[in-house]
Amino acid sequence: MRIRTTRNNAKWYAAVVGLATAGTFVLSTGSAGAHGYTDQPLSRQKMCASGGTVANCGDIQWEPQSVEGPKGFPAAGPADGRICSANHTNFGQLDQPKTPSGGAWPTTRVTGGQNYSFRWQFTAVHATTDFKYYVTKPGWNQNHALTRADLNTTPFLTVPYNGQRPPSTLSHSGTLPSGLSGHHVILGVWTIADTANAFYSCADVTF
Repeated sequence: MRIRTTRNNAKWYAAVVGLATAGTFVLSTGSAGAHGYTDQPLSRQKMCASGGTVANCGDIQWEPQSVEGPKGFPAAGPADGRICSANHTNFGQLDQPKTPSGGAWPTTRVTGGQNYSFRWQFTAVHATTDFKYYVTKPGWNQNHALTRADLNTTPFLTVPYNGQRPPSTLSHSGTLPSGLSGHHVILGVWTIADTANAFYSCADVTF
């Protein structure tokens, strides 16, 4: 009788632990800081995503949508040298001037002074203040992690969103800066209205 009771208790305890573990998994998955990136122009995190064009990027390959950091750029936000990773040390490959293989980041070809359609993909949507786009200056230092000194810190495009929630895919258009040539980085910043954070997306382009 005692043996049967012990076995029943053990089964009951195992079931409870199993449910608790499953519940924890669901909660942690549902609340993960998850959310969006640019795929036009193609961002570094999208290139690193599983099955993307750049291999061995580390954790970012599983979470291209999670480059979330403090908002308020350029006065606030991620530290210099950690802008593309939004201060996430486990996404540090995004800050490096070279890919993990040592080659240059692949670029999207664009033309200065012409209209361009920027596109974001979202895995979770948030009330949105705006989208802003910055670009590196002529003669910027391509051999180190991106800093504010490398960027024109006045956005060349601002798209207000007035607290609305975007659809799962969002495109908007704007004019690219003129007078640039060669390799540059376009930094897209998606600012969230009801949290203290924004999402950062670095894309390499060739003008």
